[in-house]
Amino acid sequence: MQIDGSATHPPRSPKATAAPNLLYARPGIVVTTERFTVGHRSWPVAELTQLWTTRGPHDRLAVRAVAVTAATIGAVGVLLGFTGGLERLTAGAYLALGAVGLLPVLLVLAGDRWRPPAYELWGRHRGVEVLLFSSDDERQFGQVTRALRRAREGLRHGGWEDPLAGATPWRPHR
Repeated sequence: MQIDGSATHPPRSPKATAAPNLLYARPGIVVTTERFTVGHRSWPVAELTQLWTTRGPHDRLAVRAVAVTAATIGAVGVLLGFTGGLERLTAGAYLALGAVGLLPVLLVLAGDRWRPPAYELWGRHRGVEVLLFSSDDERQFGQVTRALRRAREGLRHGGWEDPLAGATPWRPHR
């Protein structure tokens, strides 16, 4: 046993640091009062600013299908216009062309219904815009977003200590 204190541990501060509160945890996603972790990427909550949500891009296959359909319809319309075929069409043929003209719109609606754009959570980390989280599941996205916003509010309001833990209960004087 050494008396000079060289082998002892440094004195601890009187206020013990509490473990961070867990706000959300699913495989690959953890939100605590101190860190936000998605997969292998992790950010300190205190360094995340200006959070916003948006929808991601449309499905590439749906975008291509709409572009090809619109180009084909446009080419047929131009071809009929130059050849004089539009003058010889009946009213029923014009109605059919109008219905075919709505095909790209229907493809967009069907593509967004079957494969909707992902929900995205963006923020600033050290002044740089960063995609923090993306999900197709609206419920999961909402839970993660709320947990991260609660973590930021906890930091902004001075921590996560229970205000009633240090209070003494009222007792009547007898």
